[in-house]
Amino acid sequence: MSRDRRAELHPAPGGLPDAGALGRRPRTAVVGGGIAGLTAATGLAERGVEVTVFEREQHLGGRAGGWAERLPDGTAVTMSRGFHAFFRQYYNLRALLARTDPGLRRLTPVPDYPLIDALGRTDTFAGLPRTPPLNALAFALRSPTFRARDLLRLDGRRALPLAGVGVPRVYDQLDHVDAATFLSAINFPAAARHLAFDVFSRSFFADPGELSAAELATMFHLYFLGSAEGLLFDVPTEPFPQALWNPLGDYLTARRADIRTGVSVTSIELRPGGFLVDGEFFDAVVLACDVPGLRRVVADSPGLGTADWRDAIARLRTAPPFVVRRLWLDRPVDAARPAFLGTGGLRPLDNISVLDRYEGEARRWAGRHGGSVVELHAYAAGADTARVSHDLDGLLHQLYPETAGARVLGSSTLVREDCPLFPVGGFAHRPAVETPQSGLLLAGDAIRVDLPVALMERAATTGWTAANTLLRGWGLAGHPLRSVPNHGRIALFDRLAARTGRLSAHR
Repeated sequence: MSRDRRAELHPAPGGLPDAGALGRRPRTAVVGGGIAGLTAATGLAERGVEVTVFEREQHLGGRAGGWAERLPDGTAVTMSRGFHAFFRQYYNLRALLARTDPGLRRLTPVPDYPLIDALGRTDTFAGLPRTPPLNALAFALRSPTFRARDLLRLDGRRALPLAGVGVPRVYDQLDHVDAATFLSAINFPAAARHLAFDVFSRSFFADPGELSAAELATMFHLYFLGSAEGLLFDVPTEPFPQALWNPLGDYLTARRADIRTGVSVTSIELRPGGFLVDGEFFDAVVLACDVPGLRRVVADSPGLGTADWRDAIARLRTAPPFVVRRLWLDRPVDAARPAFLGTGGLRPLDNISVLDRYEGEARRWAGRHGGSVVELHAYAAGADTARVSHDLDGLLHQLYPETAGARVLGSSTLVREDCPLFPVGGFAHRPAVETPQSGLLLAGDAIRVDLPVALMERAATTGWTAANTLLRGWGLAGHPLRSVPNHGRIALFDRLAARTGRLSAHR
């Protein structure tokens, strides 16, 4: 449930409650079993639409999924692509998870996530007021890197879009400038930038110099000035498959959805009244792939869409590689260490997670071995995995000295380069949920939806939107959406921000 009384409800389209009333149940292929695809599949299956999910991996969940690995002693463990924060303003993602966990008891709150810089200065989010703008003001005033006089030095006129974010308006104002340049232009202090905005920009696995300032402003609105849900978040109590996706897969199967893992869709053929996918006819298709997968499918399906739309798909970019390194250590980290620590100015390290603080599988392993399970992230990392891993370990030992003498009983290091990049000027070409091809929809965190959402919440929101679009076309009832307000919380600032045109990147 939302704790923010100003959260916006976007009502569901009306219609019939079940596709059985249509005489013939429509068949839909959902290509991709990540958050976006599972959300679309849920929205359709709950209305009696026949759904087939095609997922190239052997597991569900996409970039928030997990899979089985074994430690050197043969112990079975679950590995994933790393830590994910389930913020309380992720209304549409949490609505999906509530299908199998109505009380969201398989999520547990993280009491704080400190941010530390290279000089040891630390910010925290615990105990802040939830109401904007008091939350951001309190954070700034108690921060060791943000002095009171820094507030006076901020260029209020240039910073107005932060106080009055509306989507898509903020993209008209800021999409032409990168996040780093924008922060410099508004006189945001450099030290605080490392501990606040850089942390958010690297949530997109991108350097602030490559990320659109509009995307950063949208995130700032989502977490700070647009929402009264607070800045803390929840994490799953068990690995992603056990806590989230296996139950949802069972939920879908119980609603006659056909889930096919380990099946890669390479192309889609147009047919009269529908599409041919993997040799089968479907009335509609939802492409919920990651960026590389979406580009491949569209490139190998020459009959789909228009030339301009296909070009927009081809222009989608991925962020630089990121590294996740997980260590199973023979001794515990200090009991005072937080479950999650963000870093600024300590490249290549972006954060440290102590999994046994919150995840059941890791906690049980740590209890049996008297050790700990630690995860290190490096976003926008270089291609030299060995060097990055070495540097990550060194920074772990520097920040958590008790780990320096620990024996590594197991380790897993993975590198991926498939997260979407939101570059300067990219919004004008970003593909939307609806496509020029009737019956073909897109979903995913790279897809445009004109609501203030990001990351996993954008994936879920586009999934519900794709399902609603198809359901509306068949005369079936849709599903409601929620979001933080799509405008500033303070009416005066919002009106002023609305009058602000495209901002110059330079003073």
